Amino acid sequence: MPTTTVNSGKRPEALVSEADAVRDFSSVLALVRAGANVVIYGEDRSSAVAVISPADSPTLGFTPVRRTLSECIALLPEDSTAVMDADFARDIEAAINSHREPLKSAWD
Repeated sequence: MPTTTVNSGKRPEALVSEADAVRDFSSVLALVRAGANVVIYGEDRSSAVAVISPADSPTLGFTPVRRTLSECIALLPEDSTAVMDADFARDIEAAINSHREPLKSAWD
């Protein structure tokens, strides 16, 4: 996959065309896993379509964290009006039941 790599600060950036990103997305992810921000540009090369950064990237301003439901509830402010009623429980159960099988990617 043709890329142009530039160092613009702390993290290298790889410039990839939209067509190349579609054709070889696994290589885009390999660049991200290696620590690069991948800038995907449109066919006219005049503007960026997307930037894909590592999950621990300081450009995100945070590191994504997985939390349990009880941890999320504990983070609610004391004056929260959130209610865990029967409807909430049914919604959670429906969401879990709708994803019992492994998710399949269009890329598989």
